[in-house]
Amino acid sequence: MFYDSRMRRFDLLLFFIVCASAAAVVPAKPERHVVVVAWDGMRPDFVSEQNTPTLWKLAREGVIFRNHHAVYPSATMVNCTAMMTGVYPAKSGIIANYVYRPDIDSHHAVAIELPSVVEKGDQLSGGKYISAPTIAELVQRAGARSVIASAKTVGLLLDRQSGVRRDVGDLSSRDEKQQNAAAVKKSVTLSAGLCLPNMALAPITEALGPFPSAHLQKDSWTTKALIELLWKDGLPAFSILWLGQPDLTQHETAPGAPAAIAAIKSADENLAAVLAGLDEHKARATTDVFVVSDHGFSTIRRSIDLRKILNEAGFAATTEFNGDPKTGDIMLAGNGGSVLFYVIGHEATVTRRLVEFLQQSDFAGVIFTEEPTEGTFQLEQAEIQNAHAADIVMAFRWDASKSQFGIPG
Repeated sequence: MFYDSRMRRFDLLLFFIVCASAAAVVPAKPERHVVVVAWDGMRPDFVSEQNTPTLWKLAREGVIFRNHHAVYPSATMVNCTAMMTGVYPAKSGIIANYVYRPDIDSHHAVAIELPSVVEKGDQLSGGKYISAPTIAELVQRAGARSVIASAKTVGLLLDRQSGVRRDVGDLSSRDEKQQNAAAVKKSVTLSAGLCLPNMALAPITEALGPFPSAHLQKDSWTTKALIELLWKDGLPAFSILWLGQPDLTQHETAPGAPAAIAAIKSADENLAAVLAGLDEHKARATTDVFVVSDHGFSTIRRSIDLRKILNEAGFAATTEFNGDPKTGDIMLAGNGGSVLFYVIGHEATVTRRLVEFLQQSDFAGVIFTEEPTEGTFQLEQAEIQNAHAADIVMAFRWDASKSQFGIPG
């Protein structure tokens, strides 16, 4: 067989043409999407074919994470941050829903997700009120778009990038920074009827009206905003829908109450709407859907006035300082099933006496302390220690007895 350099060049050219032609007919890999739907305060024992037909069917077609559990304290802001950053409260900096931060407000405990609190926290920390990046931030750093739609104020914690335009100096090139900036501009955070960027809100309210006040309507409004408007021009790489139900209704009634069951069914209807929205975009096969809950729920047997009880026992406890606090004064920060105690000046004698008092009470359960104290766990064992930690954290006593609705806990 005759073979010379001209034939070799022809062979190479033919090889290139064949390869190029083959590459041209290979279909593009479809974009994948992730959608997280959070049911705030949903207990897994309420998932049933009757209460939640959509979730029931989805769970049987998918995967259940059997070892998934809340971090402590099992409160919304703590657990949404843990899920969206992948780190414990000690590292993220979000250790409770309500905390005493004298550098933010020296007279009151603050709700950590309020815009004014988040803004002040960012000013004090150089934009790192949450000290670890959220999933939405990481998605945007990769040049992709994210959309957050929350019926509750928790939305401001789910995407820190769109709110504060965090420093992207750790990106390796100018192109990556430009790609990140473009992704941030295209990303939207809708939180309890407010929007970042602000200009993204007008089309939503024009189509759906103002953010409603009723609990169930808040969820349906937010779901429609996500599906009909924020997804209108295409699905982002990452979406979160954070529903306020059944949490808000259970706070007003109790787990298992008729209104609470109706709230659960409403959440299931919103999940069905999300799945239908994915079908409209022909994206069910290319979308990973996660349905999660941030915490469970218990029935309150009795309420106590902890401030009154402590003051009658000789402590100087308050939920509001009228003037400058004194060493040994105690600020109480209630967090549902837990209470944070801040002893001004970290006065050791007061702290020890308070621990002993709580241990002898009929309402205290597990007690955590910053300093090693007999009969307590340390904060670090629950991963809730940080520079702004309380001196004592107490969980109220709990048992598995049934409520009037036949629900344990």
